[in-house]
Amino acid sequence: MKNAVIGNNKQKANLIVLGAVPSLKVSTKKEFSCWRSSGIVNWKGVMNGGNWLLYLLQQETSSTELRTECAVVLGSLAMGTENNVKSLLDCHIIPALLQGLLSPDLKFIEACLRCLRTIFISPVTPEDLLYTDATVISHLMALLSRSRYTQEYICQIFSHCCKLQHWHSCGFKSLPQPLLCANGPDHQTILFNHGAVQNIAHLLVSTSYKVRMQALKCFSVLAFENPQVSMTLVNVSVDGELLPQIFVKMLQRDKPIEMQLTSAKCLTSMCRAGAIRTDDSCIVLKTLPCLVRMCSKERLLEERVEGAETLAYLIETDVELQRIASITDHLIVMLADYFKYPSSVSAITDIKRLDHDLKHAHELRQAAFKLYASLGANDEDIRKKIIETENMMDRIVNGLSESSIKVRLAAVRCLHSLSRSVQQLRTSFQDHAVWKPLMKVLQNAPNEILIVASSTLCNLLLEFSPSKEPILESGAIELLCSLTQSENLALRVNGIWALMNMAFQAEQKIKSDILRGLSTEQLFQLLSDSDVNVLMKTLGLLRNLLSTRPHIDHIMSTHGKQIMQAVTLILEGEHNIEVKEQTLCILANIADGTTAKELIMTNDDILQKIKYYMSHSNAKLQLAAMFCISNLIWNEEEGSQERQDKLRDMGIVDILHKLSQSSDPNLCDKAKTALQQYLA
Repeated sequence: MKNAVIGNNKQKANLIVLGAVPSLKVSTKKEFSCWRSSGIVNWKGVMNGGNWLLYLLQQETSSTELRTECAVVLGSLAMGTENNVKSLLDCHIIPALLQGLLSPDLKFIEACLRCLRTIFISPVTPEDLLYTDATVISHLMALLSRSRYTQEYICQIFSHCCKLQHWHSCGFKSLPQPLLCANGPDHQTILFNHGAVQNIAHLLVSTSYKVRMQALKCFSVLAFENPQVSMTLVNVSVDGELLPQIFVKMLQRDKPIEMQLTSAKCLTSMCRAGAIRTDDSCIVLKTLPCLVRMCSKERLLEERVEGAETLAYLIETDVELQRIASITDHLIVMLADYFKYPSSVSAITDIKRLDHDLKHAHELRQAAFKLYASLGANDEDIRKKIIETENMMDRIVNGLSESSIKVRLAAVRCLHSLSRSVQQLRTSFQDHAVWKPLMKVLQNAPNEILIVASSTLCNLLLEFSPSKEPILESGAIELLCSLTQSENLALRVNGIWALMNMAFQAEQKIKSDILRGLSTEQLFQLLSDSDVNVLMKTLGLLRNLLSTRPHIDHIMSTHGKQIMQAVTLILEGEHNIEVKEQTLCILANIADGTTAKELIMTNDDILQKIKYYMSHSNAKLQLAAMFCISNLIWNEEEGSQERQDKLRDMGIVDILHKLSQSSDPNLCDKAKTALQQYLA
């Protein structure tokens, strides 16, 4: 049976369909030999017999040789299709195999581990199945010392069972960092707490290449986005050498590509976690050049994908690494080749190569977009080089409508990175009408794409962007107002941020449309949001709406009562300095209105709050309160004398005299300017 199923997925499926896993029967030697009909094993002949396969595996009365053979056959079945693995999981094979690890027989343990390894590397197997019993990890750690095979299989199981579980008033919108996000550190923590680092570190110098590679892969996932593991790794030594030094040796050109790549991933994770400085020579002179090499035409397509994605992650948040990478081996031009797969059909005579190219084409485009996004995250010259690369804007626009969600997401990330350039917003983005496909993406997309696309839209709505007007005409207000109601925090922030940019120096009609689209109820909801970013952007929106006198008076005539109520609540609440400063600036804008200022003058509660903040210990709040007073007492405006008298009676002039002696030059000047209004 074992010999018949090896390398034959059809035979494996036949065996499982006939119920072999839960009910495989022991047969006579004659029956077990199997007869064939037209070259196909007649499994019905095999199925006549005695006890279940999994039953045999778990029976201590079964001979060790028989139990080992059962584990080998199960392992062979697991190497078939994903449906095979699902069937084995349904038969509760994992607990049976884990039980087998308690055996004293090394050959049987290795067979069970080999089968477990095959099952756990399958994408259909839930990683959590390894962690259901707290004693399993401890036992696996203990088995690491038994043989090179137990070391190889256990490290491979760990590396596959430590998966990450799927992550300004008027200024450029940037994405939350980092681009890659670890939502599932629990597996890392469990393995770390069971001594994974200490137990696996010495395997990096094993005489077995397979053991070294699996240990290396294990560290690459353990260290990812995990400062605790990374800080530990950087101080661990094996045979007198620190692990970073061992990783650097594994980066050398004479080492297998797989080893170079995985070592680079380890060092990248340690660098991003803060365990290694970004300007350390092992990063700048070793890791980064190694990853750039992996992007070259000489490498296999899958190696180029992994190299580009790892490099994108390494340089994502560091300006200097971005600059170094951009001038290393013509990387920006080299990446353009990623978009040339699959090659034209006429040039491919080998159908297997075409199939290979097709399989990796999406991954290549995704990796290129990711790396371009990281390269162009900060430097204007790099963005210019990227956009000037062959057909780059067309490729991004095409990427926005790709069938692959991953490619669409990477394309939007790339667009977002480039959208932080004032020059490109005015030129390339306008020439290619980028806003059209972007708005299309925003109509119907999963949240992960919506978050990046709406971040990009924030930048396209800046006042100097030529795309702002056509975006407004395409119905963006309704879309953005709906985003502010999302349960997803990032979408709420982006929705209100985009509206804030839209309202900056906008016409009164646009401002009215925004207020109508949001509704007073939603505006209050946003002002009471628990997230400070939402609150700050909503205040920024109000501040932009309440600019220029006719607009201030118009908005306050229709929404004045609600806005004053919101301002009062915020000034009374437990908010940080920045929130209260922004709120006082809104009051200063209201005080600049012709009729709107009366809403302040007739509200003694608000006036007392302004007086309180004039004497506050924080200079920013004092200055913001002073702007309110200055706008209220400006004597060129009608009714200024009455307002001055009322404020004098409140003791405002006395406070102004004190502030005119302030050591803070801004406060001093502002107080003196205000006092002059009383003297004029």
